[in-house]
Amino acid sequence: MSNSVVSASAVSAREADVLALLGEHLSNAEIAARLVISVRTVESHVSSLLRKLDVPDRRALARRAAASWQGSAPDAAGGLPTPLTTFVGRERERGELATVLRTHRQVTAVGPGGVGKTRLALAVAADAADGFADGAWFVDLAPLTDPGRVCAAVAAAVNVGEQPGRGLAEVLTTALANREALLVLDNCEHVREGVAPFLERLLPACPRLRVLATSRARLLVPFERIFSVPPLSRAGGDESDAVSLFMERAVAVGWPPGPSVSEGVVALCERLDGMALAIELAAARWPTLGLDGLTAGLSDQLRMLAGGARADDRHRSLRAVLDWSHELLEPRDQALLRRVSVFVAPFTVEAAVVVADPDGVSGGWRHAHGADSTGGADSRVGVGVEVDVAAAVADGLGRLAEHSLLTAVPSASGTRYQALETIRQYGTEQLVRAGELAGVRSRHLAWCLARAVALREGADVGGGEGRARFDAVAQDIRAALAWAPGRPEQRADACRLAGQLAELAFARNLLAESQERFEQAAELAADEAAAVALRQAAGVAGCRRLGDDMFRLHLGAAEAARRAGDTAGASRDLAAAATVAYRFSTSFPVIPVEAEVKDVLARAHELSGAGDPATEAALALAEAAVTADAFGALQGAVENTAQETVAYAERAVALARLTGDPVAESAALDALSGARCWAGESFGAAAAARRRIDVLVKSPRTPAGTHEVMDALAMAAGTALGVGELPQARLWGRQLAGHPLLAEAGHQATSWLLVTEAFAGHADDVLAHATGFRTAWERSGHQRSLSLGAAAASVAMVHGLRGDHAARADWLAVVERADTAEQHRKGYGAVFDAMVRLHHEDPDAALASVAAPPDAVWKWVCWVWLHWYVGLRAEASALAGHPEARARIDSARGVVEGNALAAAQVERAQALLDDDVPRLLATRAAFEAAGCPYQAARTLVLAGGAHAAEGRAALSALGLGPATADVDT
Repeated sequence: MSNSVVSASAVSAREADVLALLGEHLSNAEIAARLVISVRTVESHVSSLLRKLDVPDRRALARRAAASWQGSAPDAAGGLPTPLTTFVGRERERGELATVLRTHRQVTAVGPGGVGKTRLALAVAADAADGFADGAWFVDLAPLTDPGRVCAAVAAAVNVGEQPGRGLAEVLTTALANREALLVLDNCEHVREGVAPFLERLLPACPRLRVLATSRARLLVPFERIFSVPPLSRAGGDESDAVSLFMERAVAVGWPPGPSVSEGVVALCERLDGMALAIELAAARWPTLGLDGLTAGLSDQLRMLAGGARADDRHRSLRAVLDWSHELLEPRDQALLRRVSVFVAPFTVEAAVVVADPDGVSGGWRHAHGADSTGGADSRVGVGVEVDVAAAVADGLGRLAEHSLLTAVPSASGTRYQALETIRQYGTEQLVRAGELAGVRSRHLAWCLARAVALREGADVGGGEGRARFDAVAQDIRAALAWAPGRPEQRADACRLAGQLAELAFARNLLAESQERFEQAAELAADEAAAVALRQAAGVAGCRRLGDDMFRLHLGAAEAARRAGDTAGASRDLAAAATVAYRFSTSFPVIPVEAEVKDVLARAHELSGAGDPATEAALALAEAAVTADAFGALQGAVENTAQETVAYAERAVALARLTGDPVAESAALDALSGARCWAGESFGAAAAARRRIDVLVKSPRTPAGTHEVMDALAMAAGTALGVGELPQARLWGRQLAGHPLLAEAGHQATSWLLVTEAFAGHADDVLAHATGFRTAWERSGHQRSLSLGAAAASVAMVHGLRGDHAARADWLAVVERADTAEQHRKGYGAVFDAMVRLHHEDPDAALASVAAPPDAVWKWVCWVWLHWYVGLRAEASALAGHPEARARIDSARGVVEGNALAAAQVERAQALLDDDVPRLLATRAAFEAAGCPYQAARTLVLAGGAHAAEGRAALSALGLGPATADVDT
């Protein structure tokens, strides 16, 4: 459960479980059964939650849980790492930096590597965190090799994911817009060109956010305040900060210096220029070298480096310590240190063996030990050698950790090791000097490729275990992909690795990176493979609701296929681009002009050849999409045009089925469903949409298949709603709401579920989820689509049924901003408004909302609302005493035949017109069977007398309360 919803420290794990189930609107008995606890225990937890969360009632608890159900808020709790060692000294700098941070929104702590910037920043951030309502987050940028991934690193740290249809930068900025928090960006120097524009976008949009950065150089942003981090104070002799740090670290390794050497320690710290890392490295060697050894070794190195090319004495001092520490190592440990410096993330002994042994575990490390390669004890092959090599590497890593050149990191899977960024850079320099850089990085690339393959074949990286495994290796894979593409001899492996990372990132719900890596793989691949990668990238773009990228990538795939001589493939890609331009036109910032799309389709026909079923199916689908769109533009043209559209779509379905490709068949069925809607064939539209769900059961979990599944669930829910199948609409709506790729897009995920629950009359459910819907929609930058407008209108309708006119007006304003066109709003708007008017016993106003004859209402505007429209029109006509009421009821009966819910409403209209109360009451059972308790309750109200009281009680139980006299327009 998100910390933005409830404090983890305030609510126990069991209470959190209860709260989550309250969000599902379960009774105490149902919660008890689900959690296998007593009802009395549930009651106790509910009482505790009411008190802890300071909310008035159970309904408020459900709303609170619903915010977690939407889940797109950043997580601020526990955002700062806990250092493993104490922070020593720097009282003055600590206070000064805290003061600067209180008065400036972006502060950069600047200083050379090893001076102690990170520790100072963490100490100040920990002191300041309580002053920020949303706490503090820490982002270590050291593992990054690509400045373009700064935004992704920050988003991962604050637990903000991607949302379809929006860039990650936009999602992150929106999520942090109202946050009062401190963001600590550590190690910015090597990705300054990514950090600077990121902050220039972020801070103006997030007025309550402050940033504390650490860097070896200024970030060069206009609002930056520089705080220079000096070396540790050496004033005060044996009481200085520098000496205190040395003494504390020496004590930690078990050898506290005695009083007799205090002057020597002071002198040593003076010669180390107060550099924190240098002092810690020296203290780590105290037990083995003592004061004499430390002084002698350091003096030699300093003399050697005096007058060097570097202008900054502090850098010379740090390099002196590193050079000196390096020279004290055995040759085998020097080799190990420089070779493991290629690892960005914590690594295992097994991983170190791969990069440290240039000949593989069969003998390379044996030479580093000085063994005779022609025989002897260390010349054994097989398991024995592997054990020897692993043991030798583990021993070496341990020695490096003892010397503070590596940090041992405990993990659930065993000990891992990591080098500080400064030491990693030093190790890279040593690789260059040793002439080993290309070889070691090549082995690192091979290791990354093997890890990626193992991940693809292992646990689902979307789950907990697989996710942890992916996160443990992802930074190294990215680092390898930053180096390898520039090496011609590594191009093939880099291509494979980019493709593997693309697939892993998709499974990990990192959609932006997945698309980026598929495109990177395409750049590295031969034309035929490039076309495949670009098609995958297009599928990811579809999941992101980026229609323009889908169009571009399909065109790119077509060109790559054409260069490879695959004209049939090129034809299919061009046809796919044309289809996207119409089928997903609402996901384009700017829809391609008609002439361009027609030209794309014409070129697809030119390249098609003959006899390829997949190509024929793709062309047929494109033709159906173009024809359907043209029909829609005619605004309900003549019937033969509608039937022509259906015929095109039916041909596309038949051809797609011959290919055996479930994604192609689903896409064609979508075209058929839309065509039948426009032709007024609501049941045929719903049947085609339902078939998509069945067909896609066999679909692989590819990006294109996943995109198709999400679209199919939305269309199945909408069309089921249109024919009165509320239970089915609810089922598919919930599946859509629970789709992992929509976890950060609650507005898109829950839109059809909101509409369904509103029609059913489950007011509490609608209002519980409405807050999360609106929050997600606002964070999305107020995205627009027909389904979003309908969802907002359904919330407005529920408020209208409850008599909350102000809330209804507020949500109607959301409708105006959430839908793409006024025509759409007229379609469902008439239905929802008529329901509110009838609820408040104003049939004349309701009739005015649905006055137009169904044939005069554009079919594509009515879409799934047609049956609701004619049913409400019949009932309003009966209640208003309209002279054509009987004719309208007869006409409606023919339209809704087969729709149990709408047929019950038409039957009720007939009973009202005939004043036949028994016949009217008989419709109650039909409404209940159709899953619509609201209309069942209204039936009792309309029956009058004692039935009316029972009906009002039923409405109250649904959260709708008693009907009021008037409703605002």
